[in-house]
Amino acid sequence: MSTTVGGDPALGDSPRSREVVEHRVLHAGRIFDLVQDTVRLDDGDVVREYVAHPGAVAVVALDAQDRVLLLRQYRHPVRHELWEVPAGLRDVPDEDLVVAAARELAEEADLEAARWWTLTEFYSSPGATDERVVVFLARDLRPVPEAHRHARTEEEAGLVPRWVPLDEAVEAVLGGRLRSPSAVVGVLAAAAARARGWATLGEPAHP
Repeated sequence: MSTTVGGDPALGDSPRSREVVEHRVLHAGRIFDLVQDTVRLDDGDVVREYVAHPGAVAVVALDAQDRVLLLRQYRHPVRHELWEVPAGLRDVPDEDLVVAAARELAEEADLEAARWWTLTEFYSSPGATDERVVVFLARDLRPVPEAHRHARTEEEAGLVPRWVPLDEAVEAVLGGRLRSPSAVVGVLAAAAARARGWATLGEPAHP
């Protein structure tokens, strides 16, 4: 049964699939593919090109002082070093979402968390890619033992961590100084959930 607000159906996106007349892989990449679909709409067929993406997870890690962990990472397509929350691809077959999130937190930040909740989710750029990002809240943090830490390479080798009060991170988002989508969505969702006494969080989960 649909949830209603004031007699109207609750606001929410709805899944709907249109007939794909033709599907072509224009470029098979190392991680992403560029694909082309001919899609049948009500007034005729249209051609759409987009990036086929395995999906991703992101982690808003909050410590006991409500500071959020941000990582500075170079992102070549936009030629910027962005402050981001720990995040990564869903590139392990059949891996549970919270397990993937815990793996990324350990690999990128050398942290483990005892408590996990689903915070929110979003499509990163629905006109250009099918990437879906699920954002988790992680609390009760502890360091990964030195002997079990991940060896970071490439852009991840230069990650710079910074603990930022959540309210300060919100101000940076609203001021346009934080522009990574996972950081923007995660920070604002965490602040909104906190303002509601965390009552909006998804079910607790354990990696």
